[in-house]
Amino acid sequence: MKFKVSVNVMPLKTLLDPQGKAVQNIIKNQGHTSVDNVRIGKHITFEIEADSEEEAIKTATEISEKILINPVIEEFSLAIEKL
Repeated sequence: MKFKVSVNVMPLKTLLDPQGKAVQNIIKNQGHTSVDNVRIGKHITFEIEADSEEEAIKTATEISEKILINPVIEEFSLAIEKL
């Protein structure tokens, strides 16, 4: 079976996000004063062939932990859909 994997990578909530802060300041300077806590991350998608959804999740998690993120400063979440 083929699955589409979507990985969202974000800075850890305990860390400052200078890029997010800069974008937040620009948004507020444009008059959108109700916007707060802007965080900037990455969105990665790929397709994977696996025998089951559980196997696809396991493989996608391993790829995310070992390749796509720096666990010292980032966290991730996965979404998987069958194609």
